[in-house]
Amino acid sequence: MKEIKILGIYVNRANDTSRIQEILTRYGCSIRTRLGLHDTDEDYYDDRGIILLELFGDPDEATRLENELLGIDFVEVQKMTFHKK
Repeated sequence: MKEIKILGIYVNRANDTSRIQEILTRYGCSIRTRLGLHDTDEDYYDDRGIILLELFGDPDEATRLENELLGIDFVEVQKMTFHKK
């Protein structure tokens, strides 16, 4: 059975996010899709945003990625796992 793992990363971009980028770069070969979302329009800009990652490959690699992100105090990580039959 194949798993599809999605990580949602909630970030306050007012902080130094370079560590997040370093981690995502290091695990780039395990990231199939990366999508950034934030709330903005002509009159409003929010420093908070969400990064969605679709992961594939070694499940242990995905766990290491998640744990490194969880080690950043201004980051919240949520995950979804789908099982393809």
